Amino acid sequence: MATYFAIPHRLRWILLLGASYYFYISWKPAYVILIIITTLITYYAGIRMGKIGTKPKRKTILFFSLFFNLGFLFVFKYYNFFSDSLRVIFQQYNLFYGSPALDVLLPIGISFYTFKNLSYVIDVYRGDKSPEKQLAGPIERATRFLPQLYGRFDFDYSRVTNGLKLMLWGLFQKMVIADNLALLVDSVYNNPTHHSGVGLVLGTFFFAFQIYCDFAGYSDMAIGAAQVMGFTTMDNFNRPYFSKSIPEFWRRWHISLSTWFRDYLYIPIGGNRVTVPRWYFNLFIVLLICGLWHGANWTFVVWGGLHGIYLVFSAFTQKMREKIRKAIGLDRVPRLHHDLKIVVTFFLVCFAWIFFRANNISDAIYIISHLFTGWEDIFHADDLMKNLLWGSLKFEWIIALASVGVLILVERGTGHGSIAEMISAKPIWIRWPAYYFIFLSILLFGVFGKKQFIYFQF
Repeated sequence: MATYFAIPHRLRWILLLGASYYFYISWKPAYVILIIITTLITYYAGIRMGKIGTKPKRKTILFFSLFFNLGFLFVFKYYNFFSDSLRVIFQQYNLFYGSPALDVLLPIGISFYTFKNLSYVIDVYRGDKSPEKQLAGPIERATRFLPQLYGRFDFDYSRVTNGLKLMLWGLFQKMVIADNLALLVDSVYNNPTHHSGVGLVLGTFFFAFQIYCDFAGYSDMAIGAAQVMGFTTMDNFNRPYFSKSIPEFWRRWHISLSTWFRDYLYIPIGGNRVTVPRWYFNLFIVLLICGLWHGANWTFVVWGGLHGIYLVFSAFTQKMREKIRKAIGLDRVPRLHHDLKIVVTFFLVCFAWIFFRANNISDAIYIISHLFTGWEDIFHADDLMKNLLWGSLKFEWIIALASVGVLILVERGTGHGSIAEMISAKPIWIRWPAYYFIFLSILLFGVFGKKQFIYFQF
């Protein structure tokens, strides 16, 4: 940070670019060539479209860029998935299928930087963004982020400290909450047949908070780091588990991704400006593709399709649910109705998480079919702990439950603001104990070691 503010403003982009490439090279040096190629293709496409006045010719350049960017994504992430699926189909009909599998590692963040490239060239094609004579974190738009590169950011104590506070909270979410929960979740989902309903339900409940804190923590650290340097990026999460419906959940969860799909897929294929059946199809297909974006596995496809069904069902039954609500008198107890919607939405989201976390479809089906078995164990504490295989993880149990409680209290208290803003507004006798509590919790209860962010695989 000191180096960033010490060097001249016009040279800071070199430091940021070099640091970004160093980060990527430290993982697998050969794959930096992939980023360079996609960067050059995207750069060339933007420059060429900026010089061409007619839209048909710009469209040719756009398709050129889309072909190469999506082609790299397909080869590295989806080729083996589709090839293996075709092999299974061919085997069903005793047909020969000789396409070999590709022995390649999935490049870190390939889906993220591919989508960033696509948003840039599409914005230039539309005329929403002028071409540049040319980020891990949220999928930030070119129209929002790139203009900030020309701004001059001097050291600002308030901005820098707020960014550091956000980074500290992100570390707490990742190392204390997510990584402790991961130990419990992995013990269930990596051996689902060793567990009955109690363990499977708790494992799924814990995974809901593990993936949230893992990715929200990562996003907060990226957003906080950008804020320290003077850049403003969009918030990526807005208390998603307080959503009162599935559509609201997707307005609060992974906001940069959901708005990307809205702007670059949902609206272009018609959005809700079409017939009702076509609207339902648009909702479903966008969430199905969103599921596939998350991973080359049928579990992700089912997860996305399930959320697509949720959205279609929500739209289809909206008027019916309003009539039922009035008929049973829920309008007269708005608080109960409000909390009931949050609980139902959370359970629907958790049910879908089963497919997201399961190692394969068979495991997911086993988990779902055994959710209601073995509940008699709750009356026998010793048998319950033995059944859960968490006897050796009692400490993690305590830390996980306590930290999830802290998370819920913080999110209820922050409202629509960030924790940094909430704490900054408190008196000094509250602020500093809060800082020390978070910092010491990370040192004492954080899981240190090579615990990768879940979304690095995407």
